[in-house]
Amino acid sequence: MAVFARNSGDRDIHYESIFAFATLSIVVTDGNGVITTVNPFALKEFGYADQELTGKKIEVLIPPRYHEKHRHYHEEFIGKPRTRLMGSGLDLFAIKKSGAEFPVEISLSNYHKNGNKYVIAFISDITARKRTEKEITSLHEELEAKVAVRTLELEKTLEELQLANHRLEEALIFQKTLLDKAGAMIIYCNQEGIIKMINQEAAVKLGYEPAELTGRQSPAIFHKRSETARQRKELFDAFGVHIENDFDVFVEKARRDIHEEQQYTYIRKDGSTFPVSLTITAIKGRNGNINGFLGIAIDISQRIRAEEKLMSTLEKEKELGELKSRFVSMASHEFRTPLSTVLTSAYLIEQYTTTREQAKRKVHLQRIISSVNMQTDILNDFLSVGRIEEGKIQVRLSRFNIRELVNETARDMKNTLKEGQKIHYRHTGNEEVSLDPSLMKHIIMNLVSNAGKFSPERSLISIRSHYREDELVFSVKDHGIGISKEDQVHLMERFFRGANAGNIQGTGLGLHIVSKYAELMNGTVECNSELDKGTEFVITFNIKS
Repeated sequence: MAVFARNSGDRDIHYESIFAFATLSIVVTDGNGVITTVNPFALKEFGYADQELTGKKIEVLIPPRYHEKHRHYHEEFIGKPRTRLMGSGLDLFAIKKSGAEFPVEISLSNYHKNGNKYVIAFISDITARKRTEKEITSLHEELEAKVAVRTLELEKTLEELQLANHRLEEALIFQKTLLDKAGAMIIYCNQEGIIKMINQEAAVKLGYEPAELTGRQSPAIFHKRSETARQRKELFDAFGVHIENDFDVFVEKARRDIHEEQQYTYIRKDGSTFPVSLTITAIKGRNGNINGFLGIAIDISQRIRAEEKLMSTLEKEKELGELKSRFVSMASHEFRTPLSTVLTSAYLIEQYTTTREQAKRKVHLQRIISSVNMQTDILNDFLSVGRIEEGKIQVRLSRFNIRELVNETARDMKNTLKEGQKIHYRHTGNEEVSLDPSLMKHIIMNLVSNAGKFSPERSLISIRSHYREDELVFSVKDHGIGISKEDQVHLMERFFRGANAGNIQGTGLGLHIVSKYAELMNGTVECNSELDKGTEFVITFNIKS
C-alpha cells in the first residue's frame, strides 16, 4: 500500500476517489442480493437519486423477465464466488428507473468483511457497441463492433472527499478489491512522471515487480519509441508545441483536459509486446493544480485478433463472390455457344433427307462432335480444378522420354489448330526425365491449345525443352495477340481472362490448372508477353528436388 500514498489518510482518499469518479457503474450487494453501495456514475446511469437504491434487491436493475434466471445465477455465484465475466456469450440487459432497457457488460468480483460475503458488479453500458454491431451485420462490409472499453476517470481533487471514520475501513477494502480485480492496468504517476502506484494487473501483464517501478521509473519505458515519435508529431500538428520529454508527450492532452482513448503497444520487461487501449486523466487538487496522472490501459490483443480473423473472413467472402461472378459470366457464354451449334446442326441435319446431301450432313455432324468435345473439355477443367482444391491430385513420378511425349501430344492436337498453323518442337540435352507424364501432357495440351486460339491462321507455335543439371526448362511460344502487363498479374487466377480475349473460346481455368500442376511437380511458371507481339510461357522444373 505504501506505493500508493505516503500515509493512510492519503491512501484512503485515493481509494475513495477511484470509486467516486469511476466512469463505469459499480454496484455492491450483500450475500442476499441487497444493494449496499452504489457509485455516483451508476446512480446517474440508472436514473436514481443518492441513497434511493440502497437496501433494494439487485433485481430492481434487471428487466423482470430475467429475475428468475438471475436469482439462480446469484445463488450459484455466492456458493462459488470468483472473479469472472457474467453471462459470457450471452446478451445481458439492465433497466433504468424510467423503465428503459439497455445492453450491458458485467464483470463480477467478491470480498469478505466481518464474516459476510459481498459481490461487486462492474457494469458497462454497451449500447453504442451493440448499435455498431447491428450496423455491421446489416451492411456485411465492416468489422463487428469494437468491444466497449471500460475506462475510469478521476476529475475532482482528492481534498473534496471526506468520509466519516466508520466508513474508512470499508472504503479501503472496497477500493483495494477494485484496483486488484478491475480487469484493467492502472498506473498512477506524479507530475514529474514517476510511478507512484501500479496495480497487480499491470505488474503481472508487464512482467515487473511493483518495487522495480514505484518511485523509480516512468510509464514511458512501456512505450515503443516509434509511437512516442508519432504522438510527438501529432501534438505539434495539433497545438504547435514541441515536447522533448517522453512522459510529457503522453500526458499533454490530459493537461489540456482532453480525455480520449488511444491505442498503443506496450513493451514487457522481457521485450515482448502487446496492444492496449489507454486513457490518461489528470488528477487535480482543490486549487485546480495537477497533482498527478492516472493511466488506465486494457489489453486488446483478443479484440485485434478477432478483428483480423473477421477481416480475413470478409476477404474470402469477397473473393468467393468474385469467383461466382466470373463463373456465371464464363458459363453463360461458353456453354451457350456450343449448345446453340448442336441445336442448329441437329435441325439442319433433319432437313437433309436425300442421299446426295450426305456431305452436308457430315459437316454438321462434325460440328456437333466438335461442340460436344468442347463441352467435355470445359467440364474436365471444372473437375480438375475441383480435384486440385480438394487435394486429390496424386503426383505419380516415373521416368519417360520427354521428346516422345511432346511429339505425340503435338500430333494429337494438329486437328484442333487453325488453318495453316504449325507446331515446331526442339529439344536439347538428356531426353529421359522423372516427372508425372499425365500431368505433363495436360500442361502441354493447355499451353498449345491457348497458343493456337490466340494466334492467327498460318502462324508458328514453337515448343522448346532443355534438360540440364537436374532441371527441365519447357516453353511454348506463339505470335498471337499477346497479354498486357496488367493482365499478366492475374493470369493464374481461376476464371480470369485477358481484357483482349474478346469472344475467343475459353474458361479462364487452363492457366490456373497449368500453374497448379507445375507446382505439384516442383515447377515454376513464367510469362513473357507484349500486346500484338505474342506470348511465351516458360516452366522450369526442379527435377532433383
